This record gives sequence, C-alpha cells and structure tokens, in this order.
Amino acid sequence: MSEGERERFELEDSLKEEIRSKVLGEGFMKIVQTVRRGGSQFRISVRPVEIGGEKRYQAEMTDDGQVRVKNFDADGISEGLEDIIEQKGARDLHLMTAKGDLHVRVTRKGRVLVSRSAEMDRKVELKPHDRVKSVPLTAFNSAAYLRAAGLADGEGRVRASMRGKYDQVNEFLKVVAETVRGDAKSFTVVDCGCGKAYLTVALYLYLTEALQMPDVHVYGVDRRADVIESARKMAAALDISDKVEFVESDLAAFNVEKADMVVSLHACDTATDEALAKGVEWRARYILSAPCCQHELQKTLDDKGAFAGVMRQSILRERLCDILTDSFRAMIMRILGFRTQVMEFVSSEATARNIMLKCEFCVKPGQSGPVAEYLALRDYWHVTPWLETRLQPILSKHLSRFE
Repeated sequence: MSEGERERFELEDSLKEEIRSKVLGEGFMKIVQTVRRGGSQFRISVRPVEIGGEKRYQAEMTDDGQVRVKNFDADGISEGLEDIIEQKGARDLHLMTAKGDLHVRVTRKGRVLVSRSAEMDRKVELKPHDRVKSVPLTAFNSAAYLRAAGLADGEGRVRASMRGKYDQVNEFLKVVAETVRGDAKSFTVVDCGCGKAYLTVALYLYLTEALQMPDVHVYGVDRRADVIESARKMAAALDISDKVEFVESDLAAFNVEKADMVVSLHACDTATDEALAKGVEWRARYILSAPCCQHELQKTLDDKGAFAGVMRQSILRERLCDILTDSFRAMIMRILGFRTQVMEFVSSEATARNIMLKCEFCVKPGQSGPVAEYLALRDYWHVTPWLETRLQPILSKHLSRFE
C-alpha cells in the first residue's frame, strides 16, 4: 500500500481523539469494528463488564470463524483501542455510548464516511462477565435440585466436574420443551435406566414448574439397588417422593398401564431397544432415547464384500454398527407410526454419545415407504436387528405384507 493510500485509509486525528474519549470516558457501552480482507472479515467488539466487583473490558475477536475472548484492565484496553483505531483498509466502526452513536465507514477506495446519531440519554448497565445463560434449568428455581443432585456446590455454582452432565440435562430438556404439548390433564413419564436420576428429577421439576403441567407422575427404573436408593434420597430431600417414584427392576420386567412419555439417556446396548419397545407397548406418544454403546449388531454383521476393508478396522466396524443400529431403530419406529428424527441433542464436548432418537406417535403405521426402506437395508446386510425380534408380535403384520 502506497503512502497516499495509507493517508486515505487513515482516520483524522480529531476523529481518533473523539473515539478515544468516548471509549475511555463515562457512558461507554460498546465498540465494534469489522475489517474486510478480500473475501473474509475480521471482527472485534469491546464492552465494559464487571469481574470480581471491578470494571474491566471484554474483547471478542472473530477471525475466519475462530472466536477468541480476552479481558483487559484500563491500561490494556487503551493499548487495544490504538490497534482498533490504527487499522488500515476497508472497515466499519460502530461506537455506542449513553449519549449517542458514532459510525465510521472506510470504503475500499479509502474514503472515510462519518455519521453521528441524535443525542440520546441511555442508561448504561455494567453487566457481569459470568451472566447466567438462558437454559431450561434456569427457567425455574433449580438451586435445591442442583445441590441435591450434586451438580452444584453449596453456593449454587455448577461444579466443573459436573459441567458435562449439567449440559446434557439442559439439552435434553430443550428437546422436551420443543416436543411436548403441555395441555394434558395428567402426564406419566417413565425414565428407562434412570441411573443416578439427574434427568428423572430435572424432568419432573421442569414439566411442573417451568411448563406448569398440573399432574405429572414420573417413574425411574433401574436394576441397580445402589443408584435407586440414592435417587430415592434425592426425591425425599426435594419432597417429591409422591410424584417421582424409583423402582428397582430390570426394565423388561417393569410395566405400567400407559405412559405418555418414555425417555432413556445412555441405556447400554439392547437396553435402548427395550426402552423403545416399552414405549411402543405402553402406547406412549413421545419417546426420547439417547443410545449408548451398541454391541449386538457387531456380533452378527458379516464382513460384507465391498465393506471388508471397513469391517477389518475395529473402530470403523464399531462406528458403522452404531450408524446401522440407530438407522434400523429409526426405521422401525417410523413403520410403527412414529414420526422419528435422529439428531445431535448436545455438543460432542459434553458427551461423545450425543445422538438422540426423537419419536412422536402421529402418523399411520405400516406405510409402504418406511417398510420398503427398512427391508432393503436389513436384507442387504443379512441381519435381524434386536428391536425387530423384540417387537415381532407388533411389527410382523406390517413386514409380512412386503416380504
């Protein structure tokens, strides 16, 4: 860039000083600058925040999709502000203060265009750095639950070691909120393989307190005596034992007359299939299932022709079997009248097992399209999925018409 070009792209000294005085003075709210570099952009925004009771400045920088956040004191922001002011090239700068806005645009030809808003009288709020995110567990007073479940410490802060579980529960509840119609007079939920009941209890509280459903009863089922005892203590501590019941039982042996919703979070191997089958048999409208390990298909899947190189590698074989197993499950649920979506319900950073089958009974069972898709995939691999065997009395009438 020539000397003349540098002069055209550079801001006048008076404008630089105006920006400095507004950012470092009283009433500063935010400054955002976007620099255009060919086909990409570099964006930086700075705002005042409160950290540990003191005023600081938080900068968020986005470059080629990568986001970095850094906090500065007054000296640090002065240095950073000079970098913003001295940027060259086409760019847009927007500065907001309590008294008004300043907008600076530098065109590709180096022209500097400046506009100012009318005088304003806005209130400046110094927002805390650690603002609470709007997630389901903040939609009601969950402090007692978080402590009872061990997700938070005595001061109500989520434990670092439990952050993954906290995120899983929140994301599961988001799916519940998107799925459930809250107009039922009574609502029964069964959590299949409830484990330590993080989700079981949170689900009851969310349905009753956040969604205001009037009559909810939740069953948590697990065959391990120790986790059932722990779950019962949590329910008792929260005074909800009459509505949240924990049963020590193998899932296959447990029954209710009817369930409106069946959930399972990381039930191992065919336990996920059992949860899906129970949901069908209990005539559940909603089934939300996040599978865990899936080994059954690996025992029966042959080294199939063109896939022999894939099947030879154990990790690839495992992943292929995971995909096929969940595909078979989704297809069977579609055949049985459930609108089914296979989705990632939480970030893989929270758990590698982040796939969910979201099923709602709302379509006609036995439609030819889903049946044909299922039979084509099943017969290609020469396998009989465990879920088909488990639901044979219900499923066979639909399959036999096309086999």
